[in-house]
Amino acid sequence: MIVRTILAALAFGIVATAAPAQTLDLSPEQPGRPRPERDEAAIRLISENARLARNGVLTVALTATRLPFGAYATDTKTVVGSEPDIAQLVADSLGLRLELVPVAWADWPLGLTSGKYDAVISNVTVTEQRKEKFDFSTYRKDQLGFYAKADSTLSIKEPKDVAGLRVIVGASTNQEQILLRWNQQNVAQGLKPVEVQYYDDDVLRGLAIQSGRADVYLGPNAIAAFEAARDGKTKLVGTFSGGWPLVAEIAVTTRKGGGLADAITQAINTQIRNGNYAKALARWNLAPEAIERSQTNPPGLRKS
Repeated sequence: MIVRTILAALAFGIVATAAPAQTLDLSPEQPGRPRPERDEAAIRLISENARLARNGVLTVALTATRLPFGAYATDTKTVVGSEPDIAQLVADSLGLRLELVPVAWADWPLGLTSGKYDAVISNVTVTEQRKEKFDFSTYRKDQLGFYAKADSTLSIKEPKDVAGLRVIVGASTNQEQILLRWNQQNVAQGLKPVEVQYYDDDVLRGLAIQSGRADVYLGPNAIAAFEAARDGKTKLVGTFSGGWPLVAEIAVTTRKGGGLADAITQAINTQIRNGNYAKALARWNLAPEAIERSQTNPPGLRKS
């Protein structure tokens, strides 16, 4: 049990050689997690046709592989993170007990459509293709971020700002495709090409930035922002939508026509107004990705 706890901590960067810049609560009790009252307006929006996997319970699937989204607490069995916090806000608002079900990312669509669980809260971006099978209630911006060494003077606000830089990016990712499109555009305009670097290991990626072998890392802003706040070794030097040039949002995902989406959207909007939503994001350094209003099935990213 002790060995598993240490290995989990190392995997998520919880054990570090330098003093962390942010103190995290990884206890299973989560005393700082906001717990709202029942939201009667939201409860009234639950459709008569809605069917829960278990009576009186909101069963939510999520991945428990990486903070700030979700990881195992110090007891190695309780899932904590920003996604569990959002799930708790929704469940409490709907007057339901929350049950979290850790799943592999590839497994959530089948489990949701089959009724194994009622919702998925796992950094799912709204897309037009997904809207054909699922309903969505938005709760966070989908943002990508450029992160450089903490003393860097770089500022990336538009595609031309990456010209000539050494940029680390994940292979076969949405951000890689955006970076490559930017580079193609820049080269066509006579600007210097980007030197694209790939690292499968987060430690090696961090060493490349700190040693000067790379200038910036481009990746999901939520994860990189969490790491920057925790370690104090990197900083944000540019951010843009994960759907660039379109706006993209992350959403609670439910079955198409399952009768829960409008109620969940109402619940999130109530928590936005009363401040619990902001508190939940701030606990995991995600305040910059807050939305002003939750929407049910907004326009999603176009089919590729």
